[in-house]
Formats: sequence, C-alpha cells, structure tokens
Amino acid sequence: MDKCEQCGAPTRSGFIVERDGARHLFDSFECAIFAMAPACAHCGCRILGHGVAGEGNDCYCCDHCAHAHHLALGQPDASPQPPAGAEHLGM
Repeated sequence: MDKCEQCGAPTRSGFIVERDGARHLFDSFECAIFAMAPACAHCGCRILGHGVAGEGNDCYCCDHCAHAHHLALGQPDASPQPPAGAEHLGM
C-alpha cells in the first residue's frame, strides 16, 4: 500500500501531483498544500491563491503581511496601499 509523503499515512485512494519533473503522492489536499504551497514570508501561513509578490522570492498571504514585513526590516513600504475609506477596518 502506498503512503502519503507528507504524513506517512497508508492510502489506497491517494493522488499524485507533478511539479518540476517530480511526482508527489498525497492522501489529502491538506497534506499537498502543506508540502507544496509557498509560505508567507511574514506570518508563515500557506498561501492558497495568488498572494502578494514581494522582492526576490518573497511572497505574502495578504497586503497586511507585505506591509508589516517591510516595516520590520526597516525598508520603505512597497506594498499596495489599502483602499480609501478602509480606516474603519483598521488598515
């Protein structure tokens, strides 16, 4: 019986994801996401969807993390600004 490469659980109904010529076997989307989705450079959560591109290979889950990461590094803010009227949302 095959095993999920992320959690090691035996699986009969796993699925294969191919990336960069390598094949990966998983038993759930949760394991595939944890193993293959990029992590936010600020908070570390896994990014599903487009995210926010940073400089170099950095990517962020949202504008808030992009902004906070640049401030923590003492860099000028390069992230998009929140829309007008968003002050009531704490942005």
